[in-house]
Amino acid sequence: MFAFPSLVTALTLLVYLILTINVGRARSKYKIQPPAMTGDPDFERVVRVQQNTLEQIVFFLPLLWLFSFYVNPLWGAGIGAVWLVGRILYAWGYYQKAEKRAIGFAISSLSSMALLTGAIIGIGLTIWNSFNTP
Repeated sequence: MFAFPSLVTALTLLVYLILTINVGRARSKYKIQPPAMTGDPDFERVVRVQQNTLEQIVFFLPLLWLFSFYVNPLWGAGIGAVWLVGRILYAWGYYQKAEKRAIGFAISSLSSMALLTGAIIGIGLTIWNSFNTP
């Protein structure tokens, strides 16, 4: 039952790996030597995509698994897949122009909120049922 959320987790980590590799490629392209994190605005956008995705993964992955465990793994994986598509659209848009990141950010944020809401309700119902089961 948990193969689908596992697949979404693996794909999320793969996308993150690609975004991290893109930072290294951008360092070379824009001649930004470590530890510098600023310079060319095109480089800074690539770094922000990677950093923001890392920030969001910390929120997303626990929610994916809590929702999958307490609500439904198929629904969790489906919402998680939407989150992942949102992250890809976010990266693709942001690489072009900062203003183009909004749609992808909105998709992934709304997906996270759905997972959070479902997880809280699922956990709450589980606790409620544990007190009301003879």
